[in-house]
Amino acid sequence: MAQSTGVSQRTSPVPHPLDIVEKLVEIQDWMFERRGDDEIAVQVPGMWCEYSLFFAWHSELEAMHFSCAFDIRVPPDRRACVNELIILINNEMVWMGHFILWSDDGLPMFRHAMSFRGTKGPTREQVEDIVDTAIRNCEGLFPAFQYVTWSGMTAKEAIAAAMINTEGEA
Repeated sequence: MAQSTGVSQRTSPVPHPLDIVEKLVEIQDWMFERRGDDEIAVQVPGMWCEYSLFFAWHSELEAMHFSCAFDIRVPPDRRACVNELIILINNEMVWMGHFILWSDDGLPMFRHAMSFRGTKGPTREQVEDIVDTAIRNCEGLFPAFQYVTWSGMTAKEAIAAAMINTEGEA
């Protein structure tokens, strides 16, 4: 299932930050592609859809960028409504990271960047935490994005409906 190009053959005693990500992904048995030394793309099955995770390492900044994209394409005529939903979510519901709507494709996604300046890079626990946070937020809010995109609900109506559905599941 996993596909690694094996490009991360460093001789440094400190592992490349994305090697930590790759090990976690292999343990989870998720499909992934290492797109070079500084990028890895991962497919994660969820309750509502398959999520596309992307990790990128910026060595000069000593920072890792992370995104988790939904398997939803928002049509152009619903993007303003979805942006209203994203503003409400980011302002009132998300503690770490934020949601955006990728303008080219109309793809909703969760994003987060982490600085590791002065450290040896991320720990496995830190990577697990950001992936767990992203998937938990995406799973909980996926219905709200669906409601706004396909049912024509307002952002506030969609959040209220999604929260009722989420609270009612065991």
